[in-house]
Amino acid sequence: MKKLLLLTAAAVVGYVAWQKYVQDRDERDLWAEVTDTFE
Repeated sequence: MKKLLLLTAAAVVGYVAWQKYVQDRDERDLWAEVTDTFE
């Protein structure tokens, strides 16, 4: 039972970390698009 709880907790932490990474990546892409020099 402890292994199942540990695995579930690890999955939740991994999911939250992935969502944070994706959000940060999208924000960087948006800033890069906005601050890109116009040619």
